[in-house]
Amino acid sequence: MAFKKILIANRGEIAVRVLRTCRDMGIESVAVHSVADEDSLHVKLADESVCIGPAKAALSYLSMPSILTAAEISEADAIHPGFGFLSENKEFAAMCKEWGFTFIGPSAELIEKMGDKIYSKKIAVEAGLPILEPILVNGVDSAAIITAVEKMGFPVLIKSSAGGGGKGMKRIDAIAELLPSLELLKTEAKAAFGDDTIFIEKYIVSPRHVEVQIVADQHGNVIHLGERDCTVQRRYQKIIEESPCSLLNDEKREEICNSAVELAKFVKYDSVGTVEFIYDQESKKFYFMEMNTRIQVEHPVTEMRVGLDLVELQIKISEGEKLPLTQSDVNFVGHSLECRINAENSETFAPSPGEITHYYRPAGFGIRVDDFIYSGYKVPPFYDSMLAKIIVHGKNRDECIRRMERAFSEILIGGVDTNIALHQEILCDENFRGNNYSTSFLTEKLSKI
Repeated sequence: MAFKKILIANRGEIAVRVLRTCRDMGIESVAVHSVADEDSLHVKLADESVCIGPAKAALSYLSMPSILTAAEISEADAIHPGFGFLSENKEFAAMCKEWGFTFIGPSAELIEKMGDKIYSKKIAVEAGLPILEPILVNGVDSAAIITAVEKMGFPVLIKSSAGGGGKGMKRIDAIAELLPSLELLKTEAKAAFGDDTIFIEKYIVSPRHVEVQIVADQHGNVIHLGERDCTVQRRYQKIIEESPCSLLNDEKREEICNSAVELAKFVKYDSVGTVEFIYDQESKKFYFMEMNTRIQVEHPVTEMRVGLDLVELQIKISEGEKLPLTQSDVNFVGHSLECRINAENSETFAPSPGEITHYYRPAGFGIRVDDFIYSGYKVPPFYDSMLAKIIVHGKNRDECIRRMERAFSEILIGGVDTNIALHQEILCDENFRGNNYSTSFLTEKLSKI
């Protein structure tokens, strides 16, 4: 069934991104917005818009009845959740189906199955993927937990089973930190995700974060679109992403990408998604970490390399179409790099809401900017601080870095603090340029600044 109208259940740059693809496909778009977002770019660009509630996300972008009512009154055929908010919420996916709308993503059952980090690890093992064996915590005696952790050896990582987006994780380096941290993480997980299930796994000291983009239709066809390196992170939140991961040789790249495809086939996945791995630079081994059953913030990195619109593929899959290409049709060209620009204080990293007094986008060959801001736009204090993403493409990694440096030499954002200076610092760092770093790179760098 071809969609005539899609409601986009999100805000910011991803809402703008999705509605642009809708327009390219000849599909009408419906924007939803809170009171605080009535002047946002996605509202201005959409074919129509519906206010769904007050500024607080819990009363607007996370309000399922409000979004579904908006879809009903606008007579939308389908709902695209973007990323974040309700994109991996199994109840929302189920409610969309109950109300007669197509949820552009996998089924509620698949979201539930792969969204639970503990359960998804069990599935990964059944599919033949290597994992870091977890220590289950909930309902287990403290003495037994301590014994298991001492046997595993420090450092370890406490993780929320329902967590995501860099939240719900903490590294532990000594036994004295363990029990207090477990209680704290349980409380935080319950508050943030509505689920206090946590677990412990071995912390890899020198890891790279590598994820594989997969695309699967409803007819059993699955392909991968290569891997992305998302190692530059702050507090487990990705800041810079690139493709390919220059650390992998062709053999290891094929192995990790094929593992992602096998997992998708095993669970009968049928949408765009990402399989995430931890790669141990010392042992040269990789381990399944989790699966994201949605479009990723960093999906343009892949699009720039393979020349495919992932949102278009996602929509066509939800319409029931077969994949228009096989694995051998995928053409990987050059290198791509993405930097996330946030409105935040450069020293404290606290959000920096306020009016953007002036804004100039970088341009030129090989540069793409995904954003939702403009001169005079007021950044609200209620949501994620990301303003824009700069994505560049080049013949190789060195050219990408130089091109990104050019982009940052041109961009101007006035009126709010941003992390632009931090990106410039990273780009000229000899360890980053030399491809010699791990997920602790930014933490160590910031401690020296």
